[in-house]
Amino acid sequence: MKLCFFDDQRLGVVIDGTVRDVTGVLDRLPAYRPPLPRFDPVVAALPELRDALLEAARAAPGRPVADVRFHSPVANPGKVVAAPVNYQAHLDEVAADPATFSRAHAVRIQESGLFLKATSSVVGTSAGVTLRFPDRRSDHEIELVAVIGKPGSNIAEADALDHVAGYTLGLDMTLRGKEERSFRKSIDSYTVLGPWLVTADEFGDPADVALSVRVNGQLRQEARTKDLVLSVRSLIAFASSFYTLHPGDILMTGTPEGVGPVAPGDVLTAFVERVGTAEVAIRSA
Repeated sequence: MKLCFFDDQRLGVVIDGTVRDVTGVLDRLPAYRPPLPRFDPVVAALPELRDALLEAARAAPGRPVADVRFHSPVANPGKVVAAPVNYQAHLDEVAADPATFSRAHAVRIQESGLFLKATSSVVGTSAGVTLRFPDRRSDHEIELVAVIGKPGSNIAEADALDHVAGYTLGLDMTLRGKEERSFRKSIDSYTVLGPWLVTADEFGDPADVALSVRVNGQLRQEARTKDLVLSVRSLIAFASSFYTLHPGDILMTGTPEGVGPVAPGDVLTAFVERVGTAEVAIRSA
C-alpha cells in the first residue's frame, strides 16, 4: 500500500497513478489528551487501519498524482535519525575535499555515530527546498528512508525489519560550513520526504535498492543500497542501542557519492526504486 498526505492534509492511498481520499478512516483513531504521545498516531495504527484504508480506497474516486500537492507521508515524526557517510565512496569524496567537507566528518560511521535532525525541517516533495542562506553552498543528498512502525529498544539486527512500517524517498539537504552537522541540516525544508510511504510488505527487502538524483536533468548521484556501509538492519539496531524507536520515527540511511550544490531555480529529480520519482524545486528565501 502507498499512503500519502495531500492537498489540505487529506489522507490518501495511491493506486495505479491516482490518489484515493481515505481521510474518513482517521475517525477511527483514538483521541489523545496531554501528555501527547511520542509517536505518529497514523503510523502506529496502520496494522489496525489497513483493511479499512484499502476498502475506502477501492470505493473512492481517483485523482491523478500530477494534480495533487504532496506533504510529508509521516505527519508527526517523533525524531529524524540520520546516517552520515554511510557509503564508502562518499566517505572517500569527503576525505578528498577538505575545502568543502569538515575534517571532523571524514570518519567511519561506526566511529562518528548517527545524528538527529529537527522535525521542523520535514516537508513533502511538493513544498520544495528553500535556501535560507543563498550566499552559502547547500547540497543535495538522496537517500532511502525507513519509517519505524513498531517501538523498540536494543533491537537485534535479525529482528530489525519487523520494526519498519514502510519506506519512502528522502533528500537530506545540507548547508556547508563549520557549524555542527545537525545544526546545518535542520534548516526548514532541509528534510524532504515522499511523495508517499510504501508499506514494508509491498516494498520488500531494502538490501539492494537503486536510488539517484538529477539536477536540471544532469545525473549527480546514483547507487544501490547494497553498497551501504551499515545496512538498514544494522542502522536500526545501531540507532535503537541509543534511542527507543517509536512509530513514525524517520531513519535516513545515508547518501552515496556525488553530492553537489544547488541554486534557486534548480529542479531535482529524485528517484528511489519501489517508491518512485519526485521533482523537487529549489527556491530562494
